[in-house]
Amino acid sequence: MLIAAERINSSRKRVAQAIEAQDGEFIRNEARIQTEAGADYIDVNAGAFVGNELECLKWVVEMVQAATKLPLSIDSPDPAVIEGVLPLLKRPPMINSITLEPARLNGILPLAAAHGAKVIGLCQSEEIMAESTDDKVRLAGQLVESVTRAGVPLNNLYIDPLVYPLATHPQAAMAAMEAIERIMKEYAGVHTICGLTNISYGLPERRLINRTFLAAAISRGLDAVILDPTDAPLFAALKAGLAVAARDDYSMDYIAAFRAGRLG
Repeated sequence: MLIAAERINSSRKRVAQAIEAQDGEFIRNEARIQTEAGADYIDVNAGAFVGNELECLKWVVEMVQAATKLPLSIDSPDPAVIEGVLPLLKRPPMINSITLEPARLNGILPLAAAHGAKVIGLCQSEEIMAESTDDKVRLAGQLVESVTRAGVPLNNLYIDPLVYPLATHPQAAMAAMEAIERIMKEYAGVHTICGLTNISYGLPERRLINRTFLAAAISRGLDAVILDPTDAPLFAALKAGLAVAARDDYSMDYIAAFRAGRLG
């Protein structure tokens, strides 16, 4: 299961402070600990620095690539920022993210095609942010069509069905999981991904909700996730969920995680 590590995000106060102070060691350490915790991609975001996002993100990319050989997930809605960062990357990245809004779709897809990048596609258009299962699947189909037309291989598309907080949308988890299952069945080769923590916003014991939702979503076919791999109970739930869903032959990855002390 692909893990995009989420900790280097300027919405986190400590990360924003490090970017502002050019505290390279803090950013490098964040990259190192997420790499050691099992990440496949390191997500990098400097969106809090409106007007200076590109220069800040370039610096973050430089720091992260000095600390890890993992590819990066470039997290920005601005095609100009994505375009400005891509030449600095040492490995084909993931782009986080596109929507069906023409400016983002037309601005980012050609870049993804040219650079062999994976791309996260949100089930969102100018008219709608999909809440129901049917809307999520319908917009997923439009993303598939758009990506295919742009020359991006379908196996480079990671569809995010959008996960809403249970506190305000009681059916949010079921709608997202049903959409994941249908998308994975209807569009062979495509992937699904989600930003996990939104599901628990506004609830007590948020990490318990996150773990439970992750394990359930894995059973529906979710094959990528944006999370903090240093969260030990969450990582354990991921490994257990894959084993229970028959996606870990003979539970070998689960056993390896136990032997490495990652399940306690």
